[in-house]
Amino acid sequence: MRAIIQEQYGGPEVLTLGERPDPKVAPGEVLIRVKAAGVNPVDWKLGAGYLDAMMETQFPITPGWDVSGVVEAVGLDVYDYEVGDEVIGYVRKDWVQNGTYAELVAANVRLIARKPAALDWTEAAGLPLAGLTAYQCLDRVRVGEGETVLVHAAAGGVGAFATQLAVLRGARVIGTASERNHDFLRELGAEPVSYGEGLVERVRSLVPNGVDAVVDCVGGESIDASREVLSDFSRLVSVVDPRAEELGGATMWVRPNAADLTELARLADAGELRVFVDRVLPLEQAAEAWRLSMEGRTRGKIVLSVA
Repeated sequence: MRAIIQEQYGGPEVLTLGERPDPKVAPGEVLIRVKAAGVNPVDWKLGAGYLDAMMETQFPITPGWDVSGVVEAVGLDVYDYEVGDEVIGYVRKDWVQNGTYAELVAANVRLIARKPAALDWTEAAGLPLAGLTAYQCLDRVRVGEGETVLVHAAAGGVGAFATQLAVLRGARVIGTASERNHDFLRELGAEPVSYGEGLVERVRSLVPNGVDAVVDCVGGESIDASREVLSDFSRLVSVVDPRAEELGGATMWVRPNAADLTELARLADAGELRVFVDRVLPLEQAAEAWRLSMEGRTRGKIVLSVA
């Protein structure tokens, strides 16, 4: 099969397009013919070796955890999927090696769900990791109806999902973003505020008594600002900055969960959850996709088209 190959830790320059053996399909797994693969910041962070202390890595690596595609074969004891089924998955395995930037990927059924019919292949590939992260973040900080949640980087991959899902829960959403994304956030149902100096005052002008919960996708100064507008620090969760834990909050590392992914797919099919794809690139331009992701300026998701 064609796949993106990484022989050593490094940046976009170490990614090459080549041939790798077709994956074996273990009991409880399906073989997926990949239509599209989502690109996430964790892909290039893993590729650079930043997570080497936590994740077992076996070179050569094929990066990627997000996938949309068609079941091509089923392993032993798989009764809930058949050849031809359209699926999505957050295919994070116990070690880093055989990822989704490839024509084929094997995935345990615990990692996948049926593809939402309302989404095309590229949209569907952008849903799993970021959507699950947002969904589980809101659960972690217990966002409910009538509450106010502050989402940092609300126009980004995770932030756009967190904003929509919080609104669906009946929450009021204050979203930080650059000026160019303010109208976009209003479309999602959020009240936008700009980053930078004076952020605390801008948030306080909208919610004088502060917010009930914070979902942080930026870190750094956003954590500092959150301290000034949140009274219960146990309701602070960050996907990037471990300092949230020092304040009594949590650092979120998303878990594969087929039930949560199925619920996200249901919301997408019901027209209640949208996937925003900023850029679609062919598989062979994976290095460029990483460069774009590293710039941190995308609105929504970057996706590789494989089929």
